Amino acid sequence: MSKILVTSALPYINGVPHLGHMVGCLLPSDIYARYMRMKGCEVLYIAGTDEHGTTSEVGALKEGMDVQAYCDMYHERHARTYKDFNLSFDFFGRTSSEQNREITYHIFEQLDKNGFIEERTVKQVYSVDDQMFLADRYITGTCPYCGYEKARGDQCENCTKVLEPTDLINPRSSVSGSTNLEVRETRHLFLNLPKLEQRLAQWIRTKEPFWPDVAYTIAQKWLKEGLQERCITRDLKWGFPVNKPGFEDKVFYVWFDAPIGYIGITKQWADEKPGERNWKDWWLDAAGVRHVEFMGKDNVPYHSITFPATLLGTGENWTQVDYLKGMSYLTYEGGKFSKSEKRGIFAEDAIKEFPADYWRYWLMSNAPEGSDASFSFDLFAAVVNKDLNGVLGNFVSRVLKMTSSKIGDAIPSGGEMTAAESELTAVLQARVNDYLKYMDEMEFRKAMNELRAIWVEGNNYISAAEPWAVIKTDEARAAAILRTCINLIRIFAVLSAPVMPTVSAAMLERLGLKPEDMPLLDNFDVSREIAALQPGRPFVVGEPLFERIAPERIEELKQKYGSAK
Repeated sequence: MSKILVTSALPYINGVPHLGHMVGCLLPSDIYARYMRMKGCEVLYIAGTDEHGTTSEVGALKEGMDVQAYCDMYHERHARTYKDFNLSFDFFGRTSSEQNREITYHIFEQLDKNGFIEERTVKQVYSVDDQMFLADRYITGTCPYCGYEKARGDQCENCTKVLEPTDLINPRSSVSGSTNLEVRETRHLFLNLPKLEQRLAQWIRTKEPFWPDVAYTIAQKWLKEGLQERCITRDLKWGFPVNKPGFEDKVFYVWFDAPIGYIGITKQWADEKPGERNWKDWWLDAAGVRHVEFMGKDNVPYHSITFPATLLGTGENWTQVDYLKGMSYLTYEGGKFSKSEKRGIFAEDAIKEFPADYWRYWLMSNAPEGSDASFSFDLFAAVVNKDLNGVLGNFVSRVLKMTSSKIGDAIPSGGEMTAAESELTAVLQARVNDYLKYMDEMEFRKAMNELRAIWVEGNNYISAAEPWAVIKTDEARAAAILRTCINLIRIFAVLSAPVMPTVSAAMLERLGLKPEDMPLLDNFDVSREIAALQPGRPFVVGEPLFERIAPERIEELKQKYGSAK
């Protein structure tokens, strides 16, 4: 049994995630974790809130709250939203934990001992009106590389170029909008990435061609341009105080301790059951662990360059990412999601409108893997109505209602498998093989296309077999057809489980089964599974699996959540 460590971008504590955040990292990581569990692997799926930095300080200030209380509140809000979306974390922790502080200090000490930490006097932007240094994200201005006018002080989200706040043209405070800024000198600590560049480049070369293009291309672009020293401390109060004499009034930069948070969160998980769990089995001198990570493309540089270099610099045998799935952006009707401008639907609102599985299926069917994708309520309704309600939901209702009314509320007996069932089995096996292949390769859009094609094959089969007509002259043959169709419902439930766990469980429940009764997806044999449920097993018809979205509901949602600008 393989050990699979699954991580994704850690969401910032402030605010709540929108659909782009969900599909960019959180949802695909969950689907992959669920899938690998169904293949019989030992999976550890961890996540948590990213809590340090100016983001939290300013967010708390705006809401008139203590920073710790602010983070506590939003951590619970994030956790509740992800639970509503059926994300199956083994543990959802926090980067502000004592466990993360302990490991951050250890890693820093190793880097310092090995000569990869430098002291420098730097010029930093200070807001006179706000009476504070403005670190990275809380300075905005024009990007000197692409001209984007809303670039942040740490990175331009338009061209993904990593910046220093002093690089920006016409900078202003994101806290107050003030342009009354001064550049002052302050001492900070830097990670000497150029010293690690050769080792890092050699490590990245081992990932070709195993990383998708989005991740590998961004990493190579950084290396080609040449790595620069990166400041890892900040003049803030909220964060881990630096454990180095002379720098106790500084805290570590959020992008230094946040990725280490994966390890700290794993230690939180292990500390829940001391003696039973060991975080080092997954992270330090760990054997047989495959680490798979999911990131939006704006986060790729930190996880393909900075964090791997940090671990390499310790000289210790840390688990590094083996596969980095970089995702592009999901836009809202071609524009940006914006909570402040009431444009776009955010995760905690989405779940109030429709069940989680509607969103999970749509988002993965339209995952922005190779390029950006756009959400609209018209597209969402079309997929729900056609794929979910029209193809899958209709098949389940049609089969169970027909069997109940024509024969009874148990799987019918009689009849034999014919050439039609043999042909169906062969077609389905080919489809299933492709579906599993794409899931293995984390090509989620292709996987969802195959999943839908599998449902379509069931509809094609019952339409061609016509059990409603056959039963008039050959009841045994009709029984065999419907028995095959009921077994198809079980197959559909099993294959749909990673992406639509609630719908899958509902299909199984109609057949008197539970999710734990599902077979493993490793070596899935359609010829075995298509006859797994035997005659005489009771079933219930149940309520429809999906709700059709009417045109007037679509217009209502458009008005409620705004249009792109």
